[in-house]
Amino acid sequence: MLDIEIIRKNPEKVKEAMVARNKSIEIIDDFIDLDTKWRELVSEIQSLTVEQKKLASEKKIDEAKKIKNKIKEKEDLLPEIEKSRYSILLEIPNIPFENVKRGKNESENNAIKTFGEIPKFDFEIKDHMDLGENLGIIDTKKASKASGSRFYYLKGKGALLEFALIRYAIDILTENDFEPVIVPVMIKPDVYEKMGRLSPSQRDERYYIEAEDLYLVGSGEHTLGPLQMNEVIDEKDFPKRYVGFSSCFRKEAGSYGKDVKGILRVHQFDKVEMYVFSDPLKSEEEHKFMVSMQEKIYQGLDLPYQVVEICTGDMGPTDARQFDIEAWIPSQNKYREVASCSNTSDYQTRGINTKIKRGDNKTEYAHALNATAIAIGRTIIAILENNQNADGSISIPKNLQKYLSFDIIS
Repeated sequence: MLDIEIIRKNPEKVKEAMVARNKSIEIIDDFIDLDTKWRELVSEIQSLTVEQKKLASEKKIDEAKKIKNKIKEKEDLLPEIEKSRYSILLEIPNIPFENVKRGKNESENNAIKTFGEIPKFDFEIKDHMDLGENLGIIDTKKASKASGSRFYYLKGKGALLEFALIRYAIDILTENDFEPVIVPVMIKPDVYEKMGRLSPSQRDERYYIEAEDLYLVGSGEHTLGPLQMNEVIDEKDFPKRYVGFSSCFRKEAGSYGKDVKGILRVHQFDKVEMYVFSDPLKSEEEHKFMVSMQEKIYQGLDLPYQVVEICTGDMGPTDARQFDIEAWIPSQNKYREVASCSNTSDYQTRGINTKIKRGDNKTEYAHALNATAIAIGRTIIAILENNQNADGSISIPKNLQKYLSFDIIS
């Protein structure tokens, strides 16, 4: 969540950030009004409490009781104000860094780097679903019968390809000081809120298990952050780098045209995720490093991609700066997102209360960063389509072959 003091002392800065994100500034005024009422009420309760104690010490019992009743009346008003104030606070996104491009939507994002040559085929290409179904490695029809739409079975060599991708990414990252973690895929509502991922407007995207009062995570990020919740970490121990694996769950409500077909937008998918706690003075440096790790992973798969700088109007709500990796998808004749990398500054760490301790024993909130290492389904789409052969077989990228007993899927 955003620092309340920034909203109180510099509301115009927050409003400018809201405008940059195409958000209504009205909620800032609403928050300030409620926060003012809350602070006035708390001040009145404190003053009355002092008065009540003074009267009690003077044995003015009746007068003290009257003041006590006034305190109770005012205290009864607090919960509703606090609830409304907190709900609005959850909806206020992070403030983008000053040098992030201001833009309305994804059309104003900037491709800042490209890698690899777009493949040229001398035969009629197939999309990933035609390839996957013909090879018997992807089955959405049977998954639909078992679980409904937007689920899939990954079978045979397709399943082995997923395991190879997981190990490939984790091997690269553990060589660069990332600690591997298998994360919980359920999270408490209050912790989800503290991570900035369960505002009132986000709840419809989440799967909720009412009987357990738990949510299924939408990313490994969501339970990697709480690893250091309510902790103060010595500055010499930064950065704290984690690489987590999890299944992820998103409702993906709405229609997305061709994306509904196949495994691009599904309700359940697997992902290898990076999460880093950084010294605030070095978080931008760490951000660049994490993007370089993403590039190393996708370069090693020989996939054409571009690095995209995301403008303010397309950034996630927790992000102060965001980059995406977009791989070339031949059947769509364009690049599509396969990974993102975000610096959330102190937005998440303020919620989960993760701090850095300096040499002078002073503390401040750490910075947190998250990045996709491998989005399994989308990466498999890119591998199948870019490495397809005229006979419908798939050549396995060289760097994955050591994890498999085959170099072609046929």
